[in-house]
Amino acid sequence: MYSAEPRLKALFASGLSGNSADYRSFLIELTRHLRGYLRKRIPHFRDDTEDLVQEILLAVHNARHTFRPDEPLTAWVHAIARYKLMDFFRTHSRRDALHEPLDGDEDIFAYADDEPAEARRDIGTLLARLPDKQRLSIEHVKLQGLSVAEAAHLTGLSESAVKVSIHRGLKALAALVRGAI
Repeated sequence: MYSAEPRLKALFASGLSGNSADYRSFLIELTRHLRGYLRKRIPHFRDDTEDLVQEILLAVHNARHTFRPDEPLTAWVHAIARYKLMDFFRTHSRRDALHEPLDGDEDIFAYADDEPAEARRDIGTLLARLPDKQRLSIEHVKLQGLSVAEAAHLTGLSESAVKVSIHRGLKALAALVRGAI
């Protein structure tokens, strides 16, 4: 690509000055170079090469105002191409991560996950072993998401008593889970 520097730079500069034929020639020559650059780097994704070439050409066109005439054109284009290639790899890896083949996984629907339902039953059993004051405070605030003030209003306790009941109840639940009680 570096041997093409003088010609591409002349065509690009002329195109920026308003010569549309030179700008079209610049894009045509740059397309040839980009195809070669991309085919070396993504040989397994030949179908995506043309799309990526078009993205790079569009990025070059949109960023043409950022080009500095005293800098090498090929380095500027190479930086744009490299960033577009990294975007391609990033997008492709995310997309591949989302697709897990189902081939060979015949038993995928053989087992149901009832763990959340079992956990609800277990927590209900554990809560039933607590005094009403602690159980109701935990149910209202921790499980239903009510505020301490709302739980105090519903249970007839003070806000401080609700906080203490929650603390003591959680401590008792932890002991029940460990098997200490």
